[in-house]
Amino acid sequence: MAGAGAAKAGPELARAVLDAALAKRREAARQPRRRGGAGGGEKRLRGYSGPGPDPRDPQLFGAVLQRLMKARGWERPTAEATVLGSWEKVVGPDVAAHSRPVKLDAGVLTVEAESTAWATQLRMLTGQLLKQIAGEVGHNVVTRLNIHGPAAPSWSRGPRRVQGRGPRDTYG
Repeated sequence: MAGAGAAKAGPELARAVLDAALAKRREAARQPRRRGGAGGGEKRLRGYSGPGPDPRDPQLFGAVLQRLMKARGWERPTAEATVLGSWEKVVGPDVAAHSRPVKLDAGVLTVEAESTAWATQLRMLTGQLLKQIAGEVGHNVVTRLNIHGPAAPSWSRGPRRVQGRGPRDTYG
């Protein structure tokens, strides 16, 4: 056959190659196909076609955001922002109406009450408030509360401020 193949050239050679490929294809079609089941053959990789969940399916935005925050380690800053941003939801409308969070630093939440009476009341409710905060945003986000009353007005600045040491001659 090697001698006969060498004698062919051009279109005859192309026709001989095509005939050989077709014969090989027909022979392969006659033999039964092997399935990948219990036969121990090569395992066929599963594609993404067909019913069932697929990683390419549209995802809920909240679920995608949760995975992103967890992957980047943003859970604690998110919890801290929830305490400051959703104060009414965290502690309830009654307490939130009379207080506001000022800052959260290293687990210590500073809360400013609208009056000294409310500051005293919040100091007595500290344990309950810590439980509510932990239940809403997680444990160890807020470990201690620092509650103070309203800030006193500053007399060191303002339109009626007089320069000098003050009224020293009237006291003693």
